[in-house]
Amino acid sequence: MKDFELMLAPMESHTGPEFRELCYKKGADSTFTEMARISGLAKRNKSTLEKIKIPKPIPTYIQLIGSDITDLNKFLQNFLPQKGFLGFNLNLGCSSPNMVQVGLGCALIKRISKVKKIIQTIQDYSHPASIKLRLGMNKFEKQKKVYLNLINEVDADFFIVHARDGKQTLKDPADFSVYNEIVKTNKIIIANGDIRTKEQVQYLNAIGIKGAMIGRAALKNPDIFNNLKQNGLFVKA
Repeated sequence: MKDFELMLAPMESHTGPEFRELCYKKGADSTFTEMARISGLAKRNKSTLEKIKIPKPIPTYIQLIGSDITDLNKFLQNFLPQKGFLGFNLNLGCSSPNMVQVGLGCALIKRISKVKKIIQTIQDYSHPASIKLRLGMNKFEKQKKVYLNLINEVDADFFIVHARDGKQTLKDPADFSVYNEIVKTNKIIIANGDIRTKEQVQYLNAIGIKGAMIGRAALKNPDIFNNLKQNGLFVKA
């Protein structure tokens, strides 16, 4: 990972290989696949396996969603990394009712022991394992700082913090105020949510955040990664 990493966010139906390659050429340091269900990967479901393909050596993290350790082991036993693979990322940010109702996505943030097992299982296969999370499933969990408990307790390679809770929509502003306390965990923290300007990125860099994940702004303008670098953000190799 670079001193400050610019990442393309995983977005359903958008971040296929072609768009990942485009954003990488436009300055993204790393990219993410669309989320793939662990259960589907374990069953060798064709469409699920298609999501995790890395046809060209573009720096790519594979994002997973799920919690069944048996399924995870079944998948990892047969997993062969393609060139460009950087590691796995566990989705604890999805707020879709279909996922939350079965205890996945942001419903897992408070289940620290379960998340520990998932991350440790991935690491036992010698693969890097990171987490993308929201600030809790709802406002109450945010106030209880369940996200901070998880970051403190889990030994993931890095944490991408989407600064909204699970009940908030993309119309609600991301809460950048949480990052000052989160960086005090001394974990590697990547910021996510409403990041569009060099001033935001420079602020995050100054307080100790190690990267920014950009999604919707990249859909509108894939040049945003190079624009941020050219406008005063210097990312060292």
